[in-house]
Amino acid sequence: MPESSRSTPSPDRPHQDTAVSSDGNLNEFGHQISFGEAVRVWLRIAILSFGGPAGQIAVMHRILVDEKRWVSESRFLHALNYCMVLPGPEAQQLATYIGWLLHGVKGGLVAGSLFVLPGFLSILVLSVLYAGFQEATLVQALFFGIKAAVLAIVIQAVIRIGKRALKNAYMYALAAAAFIAIFLFAVPFPLVILTAALIGLLGRHVDPERFVVIKGHDTPEDAGRAIDAMMDGGTAHHTRATRKRALKVLAVWLPLWFTPLVVLAVTLGYDDVFTQIGLFFSKLAVVTFGGAYSVLAYMAQEAVQNYGWLAPGEMLDGLGMAETTPGPLIQVVQFVGFMGAFRDAGLLDPFTAGILASLLATWVTFIPCFLWIFLGAPYVETLRGNQAVSAALSAVTAAVVGVMLNLAIWFAVHVAFGEVNTVRSFGIQWLLPTWHSIQIASVLLALGAFIAMLRFKVGMLPVIFVSALLGIIYYLLFGGAPAS
Repeated sequence: MPESSRSTPSPDRPHQDTAVSSDGNLNEFGHQISFGEAVRVWLRIAILSFGGPAGQIAVMHRILVDEKRWVSESRFLHALNYCMVLPGPEAQQLATYIGWLLHGVKGGLVAGSLFVLPGFLSILVLSVLYAGFQEATLVQALFFGIKAAVLAIVIQAVIRIGKRALKNAYMYALAAAAFIAIFLFAVPFPLVILTAALIGLLGRHVDPERFVVIKGHDTPEDAGRAIDAMMDGGTAHHTRATRKRALKVLAVWLPLWFTPLVVLAVTLGYDDVFTQIGLFFSKLAVVTFGGAYSVLAYMAQEAVQNYGWLAPGEMLDGLGMAETTPGPLIQVVQFVGFMGAFRDAGLLDPFTAGILASLLATWVTFIPCFLWIFLGAPYVETLRGNQAVSAALSAVTAAVVGVMLNLAIWFAVHVAFGEVNTVRSFGIQWLLPTWHSIQIASVLLALGAFIAMLRFKVGMLPVIFVSALLGIIYYLLFGGAPAS
């Protein structure tokens, strides 16, 4: 139901209890939460945002829904569902969405930017160390163990999301079809996602109960939260969808996104490494459906085979950095950009080129995220409880499970074997490892990490730490592993 039709609160929904401060005053947005308080909370969330999208979303839910009680479960899930079908990191976009609900554009900017900042600084430092000391035995040994832990994390993510999304035979079929399309036929990610959404929309008319897996909620206590009271009380003027507002958003954010690309192409040329990095990650920003996991295989293939920015196996090192630092996993783009410019610095110092490329890759990756939220969120707020949207979201989530399974297999083969070839024939492609290059130590480390997380519920960071430590010990004692 559109928000405008629910603008008058009913007597049995005491939203004033939480929407009004102790002195009875509301701020310009219709609630009592100050901007300074929100900044402190977003910074806290950013610092705690380890564990990939599932862990980050869990942290936000615990703080915003359970602890602070700023937003209801239903509105939190509705925003999350929208962010899940957007290209880009859903956790960062969810923070931007809720920050926008609270304090408009400035709230969304602060929430989304703080979510990225700790990870950006951490990976920048790690990238410099990696590029400068990559040949050092200790660095090689460290990432040897981290790769195995990352594989276990990816597999666990497939299982976790699969349990939530694959509730019936329809959803299993969608996941299987998405996996086959990508793994064997290299169907583009956007086409898979759009096809799944279309199937969900059609399936709603065939079997609505089984196609609407992701369901919204609407309980009386929802109005007791600051954001919900503001929305239901008709004071959330900044969230109203108008054509004028949409045009203004486009007029601001499209130039912010594309102006650096035009300047680079004109001044440096199309073939320059900075132009290529800006264009590639801009393209990636619009196809990263399902978060970082869904496109890492594609990113690795392009960065290694087509552009030569990374050596084989280095994508896993970069993902290990992203997994062990706060912030979205897609921040691995920063590492890829850094290494690409570091190895093709031209007249610049390699480290200076790498740092500039890190900034560029991060800019063109996250500017679109703000665009999607500021442009689409006002319209999404009018679609709460819409069955067609819920069916499309359910189908897309199921397809994302198949996409992630493709990534898990890609990682597993590259962790287990030092040499892997891609074979193509009759329109079908598959991975063909060289069996004598098998790395038993990596397999055992990954298996141990997987058992620790799945069976004994050990946290991600302890698993990565122990895996890295065991990898260092093995690497130093036995002289390492075959080059991957």
